[in-house]
Amino acid sequence: MAPINEHYLKLKAGYLFPEIGRRVRAFQENNPQAKIIRLGIGDVVRPLPSSVIQSFHAAVDEMGDPKAFRGYGPEQGYPFLIDAILEHDFKARGVTLKSSEIFVSDGSKCDTGNIQEIFGAACRVAVTDPVYPVYVDTQVMAGRTGMIDAQGRYEGLTYLPATEANGFSPDLPKGKIDLIYLCSPNNPTGAVLTRAVLQRWVDYARQNRAVIFFDAAYEAFITDPAIPHSIYEIAGAEEVAIEFRSFSKTAGFTGTRCAYLVVPEALKGEDASGNPVSINALWHRRHTTKFNGVSYPVQRAAAACYSPEGKIQVQETVAYYLENARLIRAGLAQAGFSVSGGVNAPYLWVKTPKGLDSWGTFDKILSEAHVVITPGSGFGPAGEGFFRISAFGLREDVVEAVTRLSAVSFVP
Repeated sequence: MAPINEHYLKLKAGYLFPEIGRRVRAFQENNPQAKIIRLGIGDVVRPLPSSVIQSFHAAVDEMGDPKAFRGYGPEQGYPFLIDAILEHDFKARGVTLKSSEIFVSDGSKCDTGNIQEIFGAACRVAVTDPVYPVYVDTQVMAGRTGMIDAQGRYEGLTYLPATEANGFSPDLPKGKIDLIYLCSPNNPTGAVLTRAVLQRWVDYARQNRAVIFFDAAYEAFITDPAIPHSIYEIAGAEEVAIEFRSFSKTAGFTGTRCAYLVVPEALKGEDASGNPVSINALWHRRHTTKFNGVSYPVQRAAAACYSPEGKIQVQETVAYYLENARLIRAGLAQAGFSVSGGVNAPYLWVKTPKGLDSWGTFDKILSEAHVVITPGSGFGPAGEGFFRISAFGLREDVVEAVTRLSAVSFVP
């Protein structure tokens, strides 16, 4: 038999969200009449904007026309989408980037997991805790960690706790780190990083020749004008940061699949002899080797998000989910829960009731309220004692879920 990659055997038995799905299916089978409201996994419920659908249809029609048909497209993305990204996502915020620095992809989950491939196995990696599980699991798969300990931390990774004490904004590492994962607005805590905090991270990365992986998939939910949407709004960031963006949660592309990442040409790594190496060139080589590009109709649909009508419609969708977040936050606070997040972000981070851990709270809420939440411990050891609620739900379900959660009896 063929030997396997034994690093996969270090992984916990199941990825967080399939485990949630397993428990929900088991409950539904035993309680077929229960109407379950799902506010756990961050999947969207609003349909694609009408302008996106129109562009999608038009592009599909082109694919049926021999004169307009397209086969393989440019792996890095079609210029019409890249130009729209540069103009609306960056130039509008005073950030100048080149088209060669944008790579269109089929999802930020893939990008944040795959980016580590172009870095050395000996890199020292820091992740916030709690953390989006993909950041950690892909490091385990790549062999950069040891085994998991009793607290749920992998040997070899540096964990940066984001707690109530530090306002869910982790402190800088005490030692030298090579690769740093940051997410703002944060999944799962809903916290955002201020301009001053981001400047400290960029300064640290420049001083330590580190690379920041900045996940900005939820930047469209920022309403506070003082909060940066892009790390490239911070001086010096183009020398130390890769940024990830997505159309999933803003325009409803979770099932359509389109995202992009930014790899500045100024960003450098080094080879074994200490010579500088272009990270942009390495990612371009990896991207064009392993990826044939996002389909033409999907890219046309994504570009429609930047049309005058598309921008209005996308903002309406974002506003809908933010209002859901406001309703959840207000309702749970009134019911006595300790809630953070849900402002400038679509996720709320809620303390578990006294006497219950994260999975215990998940099971109780599912069994008594028939509402699916996400246990905080699934995001890392510092997530224990919390659970995450997603604002990605239909308004009537959100209102009903708040009513049900408020009625659950939590006995100390």
